[in-house]
Amino acid sequence: GYGRVIMENGAPVAIREHKDANASERAITLCNGGLMALAADHALALLEAVTPSNAQNEFYLTDLVGLARAAALRTAVITIDEEEVMGVNDRVQLAAVEAVMQSRLREKAMRAGATLVAPDTIFLSHDTVLGSDVTVHPHVVVGPGVVIEDRVEILSFSHVEGARIRAGARLGPFARIRPKSDVGENVHVGNFVEINRSVLSAAVEANHLAYIGDATVGEGTNIGAGTITCNFDGADKHRTTIGRDVFVGSNSTLVAPLSIGDEVLIAAGSTVTKDVPDGALAFGRAKQAELAGKGASRIRQNKLKRAERKARGG
Repeated sequence: GYGRVIMENGAPVAIREHKDANASERAITLCNGGLMALAADHALALLEAVTPSNAQNEFYLTDLVGLARAAALRTAVITIDEEEVMGVNDRVQLAAVEAVMQSRLREKAMRAGATLVAPDTIFLSHDTVLGSDVTVHPHVVVGPGVVIEDRVEILSFSHVEGARIRAGARLGPFARIRPKSDVGENVHVGNFVEINRSVLSAAVEANHLAYIGDATVGEGTNIGAGTITCNFDGADKHRTTIGRDVFVGSNSTLVAPLSIGDEVLIAAGSTVTKDVPDGALAFGRAKQAELAGKGASRIRQNKLKRAERKARGG
């Protein structure tokens, strides 16, 4: 469907649109990529001379070449790779152009010193910055606004957008780093951990199933599995500040606004709603109680119900 560029003595004399071209003209392989430059002194006169006398009854800008030659003006053509001027008329062609861009970004990253384990499965953005000796595993998506410093490792199925990942950090698998986040040096963000608008200082570890939003986490702190910062009260976002060398036990709920000091231990399963001073051991859970024999009785009842459902074919 491209217009064909008709050449004489090394210069273009006309561009014939596909629908107007005859068989010999359609056999020409030099095609119009769609970019034109006109000398300002002649542009308006040439444009005024364009008429819709063609198969589609349209005003063809491509007629300008023939009109320029008829006016004894100089014409020239530059030939380039088709990739540089690929047209996009539908979403199929848009996907093809995206594939070309991704191929270029991947090659650039690898030649600059990054290791992409399965390049075709990794998606980068136009402004992605990758340091040296970065390793990116399969099926990782890097959105806009990401800077990844040296020696970072990103494991499979992770998504990073609008964030800085500092040297030596390790993300994933299945980690999500959302915009306005700063992941510090040698931080570990593990599987199914989400970081949002938060700063993680050096050597922080959040290895399993956690949400850290609108938070600042001090150096060397450990965030236990199942921990969340409750940053939204239904109307406004609030911030959580966690000091250095804090141990947050598994399944803890930190209700913002909240400040936790240095070297604090949060007991597993706690809901923390008040500020915690340096060095404290914080509990925030219901007292455990036991009812003798009730567990065994409930287990036997459940087994009986399952057996009855199975007998009924349920």
